[in-house]
Amino acid sequence: MLVGHLQRLNAARGARLATVTITELDTGTTRLFHEGEPHDPSVAQSIESALRTGKSGIVEIGGQAAFVNVYLPPPRIVVIGAVHISQALAIMADIAGFDLSIIDPRSAFATQERFGQTKLVAEWPEDALRHTPLDAYTALVAVTHDPKIDDFPLAQALEAGCFYVGALGSRKTHARRVERLMKLGVDENRIAHIHAPIGLDIRASNPAEIAVAILADIILTLRTRDVTAGRGTKE
Repeated sequence: MLVGHLQRLNAARGARLATVTITELDTGTTRLFHEGEPHDPSVAQSIESALRTGKSGIVEIGGQAAFVNVYLPPPRIVVIGAVHISQALAIMADIAGFDLSIIDPRSAFATQERFGQTKLVAEWPEDALRHTPLDAYTALVAVTHDPKIDDFPLAQALEAGCFYVGALGSRKTHARRVERLMKLGVDENRIAHIHAPIGLDIRASNPAEIAVAILADIILTLRTRDVTAGRGTKE
């Protein structure tokens, strides 16, 4: 790998930016693409498939064999609320390969006795998110049912472009939430990206089943999200 590519990859890793390299096997020529930039249509399908699946491999581009290597930031789940749903979701997320943390200022709920080794932050989201900003490879799950705790991180997640933003509550509850977020100045088009009621509709009836529905919805959104591949630099 060229030094220039290695430097760009390291910078992208630090910024949690997805990157794809495509190397022509017959010439060794490598192009590098960042997610979200304009791209070369001839490689768009290969790049977008790699970004969605996270899988590297040999493909055919323009009749020539090439190796596609994808570098994705580890996907994260930030849960607002140390509730029963969070307990089940923490276990399932770990199995599925997600880094999960829980933020809840209510220290009586956010305890290691209830959550084991799960990362807990017993602070208000306004303070906690200063230390760990949200980004495009983060899913935000708000489950406290308390606007004083949920609304700020929801607004921050929409602003940051989190790939998934979900909030617990009925349609009536969400309608009131929409009104509050609009009063906070959040654009209505962004608010429309919130998954509410949260999770896939599997008729979940208890906290564990709701956690299954949420995690399935997160995975579905991650694997089907809109990705725009980059216009690579050829070296």
